[in-house]
Amino acid sequence: MATLSTTDTSAQTKGGSVLRHVVLFKFKDDASEADVKKVEDAFRALPTKIKTIKSYEWGKNSSPEGLNQGLTHCFFLTFNSDKDRDAYLVHPDHAAFGKLLGPYLDKVTVVDYWSTK
Repeated sequence: MATLSTTDTSAQTKGGSVLRHVVLFKFKDDASEADVKKVEDAFRALPTKIKTIKSYEWGKNSSPEGLNQGLTHCFFLTFNSDKDRDAYLVHPDHAAFGKLLGPYLDKVTVVDYWSTK
């Protein structure tokens, strides 16, 4: 998966682990490249608007396995705590992003987990 990253390695809590928020998108077949780019750019801007996001990266699926079930984009956010993630979820800029995304989104999968070593 090719990624663009603005990773901040200072995000650590719970004995050195961090909270990962993984978001996978499948866009509607009629979403244009410009529409998808608009969504990518808007998601990329969220860490500059929502300070509880400690790191962010994203990329497009490049797996040869064919098991992505149509999901093409992966966005990977890091938080220090459940509270920080929860603040992100209800943040007005996240809600505005959801409104922008809505017309182009076919499917979304979200998985959150605490990292372990």
